[in-house]
Amino acid sequence: MRRTETTRRGALAATGAAAAALLAGGCARDAAPRGREGTAADAAAAAVRAEAGLRKRSARARVALLAHYDAVIAAHPSAAGRLEPLRDAVARQADALRGEGAALRAAAPPAAPAVAAERRDALKALAAEERRGADAHTAALLDAPPELARLLASVAAAGAAHVYLLTEGSDG
Repeated sequence: MRRTETTRRGALAATGAAAAALLAGGCARDAAPRGREGTAADAAAAAVRAEAGLRKRSARARVALLAHYDAVIAAHPSAAGRLEPLRDAVARQADALRGEGAALRAAAPPAAPAVAAERRDALKALAAEERRGADAHTAALLDAPPELARLLASVAAAGAAHVYLLTEGSDG
């Protein structure tokens, strides 16, 4: 078991290092959009639309994850003490991704996902969704302007930490 803990810590450290490396590369890149002909105003407008779309997709992913946390907490109340701090962090991330004064427009609130009857399996599924989210936010760094890239890197690193916390000692 000791070896597994070391491996998990190493994986978490590697994820953080990868996010930092991608962030550094994203920040150093020219913020002007590539391959767009036209005036500077057209390019700026396109960049603003692209950033807004990326923020919206990222915020929606966090809101969907929030629904998953709520569903697991409802199905397994004994896990609430462990999950509520992580859930609260995800809620703050969704708010930050929405941006100041922006409202997340969704046709309907996310449907609650099915939750495994066994607590261990429910936590494993939640960790898998956190991992997918961290991977998606890391991949999105390449298309994000510097300020949003920093936020996405932070969200990705937090997601990786949540994966570790959800899988560490998840035996019930």
